Parts: sequence; structure tokens; C-alpha cells
Amino acid sequence: MNPSRFVLAAGTAAASVLLLSGPAFAHVGVQPVGQAAQGGYATVNVKVPNERDNASTVKVEVNFPLDHPLASVMPQPVPGWKVEVTKSDLDKPLTLHGKQISQAVSKVTWTADGSKIGPGQFQQFPLSLGQLPEDTDQLVLKAIQTYDNKEVVRWIEEQKGTEEPQNPAPVLKLSPAGEDHHGAAATSAAPSASASASVSASADAKGAEGASGDHAGTETAAASSTDTTARVLGGAGIVVGIAGVAFGILAGRRRSA
Repeated sequence: MNPSRFVLAAGTAAASVLLLSGPAFAHVGVQPVGQAAQGGYATVNVKVPNERDNASTVKVEVNFPLDHPLASVMPQPVPGWKVEVTKSDLDKPLTLHGKQISQAVSKVTWTADGSKIGPGQFQQFPLSLGQLPEDTDQLVLKAIQTYDNKEVVRWIEEQKGTEEPQNPAPVLKLSPAGEDHHGAAATSAAPSASASASVSASADAKGAEGASGDHAGTETAAASSTDTTARVLGGAGIVVGIAGVAFGILAGRRRSA
């Protein structure tokens, strides 16, 4: 195959891959900061990239499912943006920490107030969420993105198969519940954990002491061996030097004779 044609074909293939994969990185998404475990609390970032090169994003809405309601959704202030939290009545009240909650957050809206998400830029909107549901492994948070040219992009399509939809809804994946996600299990396990830590620390200290002694002995032996070797090599060097001088003197005498 002609080398120039090969280079052209490779370049075309690479460009096609970039073009096809590019939009996948520009979707509105939600990313947990650390772990988002079932039944626990989490901090997440709603990441909003600007997909347009001739308009800026001025409004972002994120909707929360009421079939898996969250008792608490608290936004962190973002400079240059106003935030509004909307609550809705629940068909079935939630019980949290012994209290019944009849309303849950259904939507959070950020509106530009002195700032925008310009072309080639993105913005993160932090949220504190809790208590996360225990009966699902994900939350679908449908989002709506509005540009200053009045264009509206609805990120509301749920993925059904292996192929990603054109405008996929942000999805927050939930990890399995840990033993300490309520704090109770961690408290009850504290004494045994402390005892185990003490035993482990004692064993580690003894091991470290033994290892230190062995290491010191090894270092002493190595140092002694190194010193002996250096002396032997030094002595051999002196002998070789003397022999060389003697050989030179004898050779000189023979030439003179």
C-alpha cells in the first residue's frame, strides 16, 4: 500500500473516531465526590458543559425522581448563579430519624446572575444529597439546559439497551450500603476494632523490633564484609604497584647493560 495513502486513511479514521466520541464527553452529568452509597449521604457535582460555539448556557434545571425521594437536597452557592430549590408533596411520606416527611425536593434550578457557561467551557454545581434510597442502585436526574439564544436541550432520555441515546439523562450510580452508612454499626464495632488495632499495633511493634535487630545485624555484617573487601583490594593494589616499579627498574638496567 502506498505510504501516503496509508497515512491519509489513518488520519481519516482517527478524525472519525474523535468526531463520533466527542459528543459523549459533552453531556450533562452527575458525579459523586467520593462514595454515594445506598442509605447514606453524598456530595455530588452536576457537570454542565457548553456544547455550542455560538451561545452560552444561562439556565440549568435538574429534576429528582419522586418514586425514590430524597429528604434533603442542599445546593452549594456558586458565584454568578442564583439557585432555587423546588419541593413537591409525596404520595407516601418518608420516615427519617423518627420524623415523617411529606415533601421532597423535586427540582433544583440554577439561573445565570452575572455569569454564563461560555463556548468551550463547563461549570460544576455541587449538591449535598441524603438520605439516599436503599431500594435502587441508581438515580436518574433528568436535566434541562437553556442557552442565551433561547435554545433548550432536554437531557431526559433513559438508556434502555447498550446504545446510548442522543440526549441521555444524568445518572447517579449508588454503591451497596456499607455497615457504617447510618453510623450505628460503626459505633458498635468501635471497641472490637480498637482492640484489634491494639493487638495489631503490638504485633507490629514486636515485628518491627525483630526486623530492626535483624536489619541492624545485616547492616553490620555487610559493613564488615565491605571493609574487609576494601582492605584486601587495597593491599593487592599496593603489591601490584610495587611489582610494577620493580619490573620497570629491572627493565631499565637490562637496557643500560
